[in-house]
Amino acid sequence: MELVVKGRVVVPDGTLENGWVAISGGRIAAVGTGKAPSAARIDDRGNALILPGAVDGQTHATSYKGLPGIADTTRSAIAGGVTTLVDMPYDNPEPLDRPERLDAKVAAIAAHSHADMALYGTATRETGTANLAALIEGGVVAFKISSFESNPVRFPRIAEDLTLDLMESLASTRIPLGLHNEDQEIVMARIAQAKAAGRNGIVAHAQARPEAAELAATGQFLALGLASGAHVHPVHLTTEAGFRLTGAVAGLGAAATGELCVHYLWLDAARDGDRLGARMKVNPPIRSAAIDGLWQSITDDLVAFVSSDHSSWPIDNKLTDSIFDAGAGVPGLETLFPAFFTAAEARGFDAARLSAEYLAERPARFFGIDDRKGAIAVGRDADLVALEQGSFVWDEAASHDGLNWSPFHGETFTVRVAASWLRGQLVWDGKDILNSPGSGQFVPRATAGWYATEKD
Repeated sequence: MELVVKGRVVVPDGTLENGWVAISGGRIAAVGTGKAPSAARIDDRGNALILPGAVDGQTHATSYKGLPGIADTTRSAIAGGVTTLVDMPYDNPEPLDRPERLDAKVAAIAAHSHADMALYGTATRETGTANLAALIEGGVVAFKISSFESNPVRFPRIAEDLTLDLMESLASTRIPLGLHNEDQEIVMARIAQAKAAGRNGIVAHAQARPEAAELAATGQFLALGLASGAHVHPVHLTTEAGFRLTGAVAGLGAAATGELCVHYLWLDAARDGDRLGARMKVNPPIRSAAIDGLWQSITDDLVAFVSSDHSSWPIDNKLTDSIFDAGAGVPGLETLFPAFFTAAEARGFDAARLSAEYLAERPARFFGIDDRKGAIAVGRDADLVALEQGSFVWDEAASHDGLNWSPFHGETFTVRVAASWLRGQLVWDGKDILNSPGSGQFVPRATAGWYATEKD
């Protein structure tokens, strides 16, 4: 063996005390407890938890700096124990809606990435359904569209006629179609009303993008999915009602799943709004008194997986007089593991097991990359993270994303990422990034994904 990593190893069916992971050729060769096989190198992490590297199912690496922004974003990922990013298609300056743009992004991964990356594709009014097959052949793991137009070129609104066309084209492929789920007419009207009334601040932002707008967009999307047979997936549900709606439509026979972002489990608009302001602005918004219901949704198995929705916007994008002019999105790659683990532990869950499941196993299966990613199991890539337990205050200045701000600044976490391994190589030692740009690889879709059992 080339390497053995020792610690409390979290595998799909439990935690191995006095465990070990044996690695050869970048893959997991054996897993066990007690006496480990001989190896060229032994990395004994003592009482640290050894988990699979996170598969972050929603990141925006290129929103600000374009494709070279992959470098800073993936440095942050490695430091946060995120060994695989699933990156969104709304790139700066152009969306990933055609094969040549996929080729360019794959080349950028080879040039810039410190972590492995899987990719979403999209469709625009210009391309329609014409490029779906080519993008699937090129390895995209999912598609995403939006019911709300943030930018007419980079982040356009897709109307229901094209949405149905896309679903009918994708129904036989098992490829998920994700949705940024907000009703445009409701939101635009409520923003206009808020501005006219002189309302400002993060609570006003949430009120101007009400739960009704989210549920309306989600409901229509799910109905089209039920009719077409496509796998439909709202990419950020902010309330228990959204997950129950998705579950109800799934109960009618739809291939429907819903995703949760970690900041919705941690932040509350009424409690944290005065303190954080635009620093916690995301779309759909962080709401008040929603956290308990979201944890109930996890308990009731209504949540497919949990992501960061990391956005690579600098803090200057937030420093506006009006909340409605501030950029939406927060950085989150280095706080995904600590925030989710800490919040789960506070709720009495087996935080290590839940973190492995919702941050690694489930997203890897969802995106069809669980032949290599998502679990500490023989034959998988040796993507590992060591979590040290204790009390750790998050300092935004210590982040590795080139942004150095965070809505989690000053929060106390009960774990920190002490080490990360990518395909058997130590890439983060708790202090420094140890690999070079271009060490990461493109990860194409390879397995049937979430609905494999039902459709095989």
